Formats: sequence, structure tokens, C-alpha cells
Amino acid sequence: MSTFLKGFVYARNGIIFLVKSERNFRVHLVVLILVIALGWYFSITRNEWLVIILTSSMILSLEAINTSLEKLCDLYSKEENDQIRVIKDIAGGAVLIGAFGAAIIGAIIFCPYICSYLMA
Repeated sequence: MSTFLKGFVYARNGIIFLVKSERNFRVHLVVLILVIALGWYFSITRNEWLVIILTSSMILSLEAINTSLEKLCDLYSKEENDQIRVIKDIAGGAVLIGAFGAAIIGAIIFCPYICSYLMA
């Protein structure tokens, strides 16, 4: 198997690891499934789908990077370490910033549909 194709296998293994072992990644996947269901139900526009896809891939990628940094830090030292704590906190903060942004985007996209549905 070529090195290029092996890269896809390794990436798939990483995604499987995230799904099996990382609760927050699974939470993001469940939210994504709900967003997809809402998008399908309300027949959101092509551009809205593009924003949802971009935002969702950003959040899942941030969660993967956060997990990678946490694993790398744990490999370096399992003992209490202020610098490692700060690194982990910053990585977690990046996910939180992205999640807040995604929630705002979701509200901007879905509120008009939900309001119209409730008013009907």
C-alpha cells in the first residue's frame, strides 16, 4: 500500500479512536446529527449547508487537535505541571471558542426557520 493511502488508514484510525474514547467528540457528533436533521427538515439553503459543513468540520478538527495536545502532554509528564495545565487549558479554550461561534452561527441560520414554524 502506498504511503499516500496509508495516510488515510492512519487518519481513519485516529477518527475511530476519537469516537471510541473521547466523550466531547461524541457530543459534537450528536449535535452535528441534530443540526443535519434540522437542516434537512427546514430545507436550508445551499449556502447555509456550506456554513454548517465548514463550522462542523472546524469544531470536530479543534476537538481532535485538543485531544492530540492532551495526549502529547500526558506522554511528556503525568505529574502536576503548571505549564502543561496551561497548554491543555488553552487547547480546551480553543474548542470552547469554536463551539460558541458554532452555536451563534446555528442560531443565525435556524432561528428564522424555527420562528416561522412556531408562528404558523
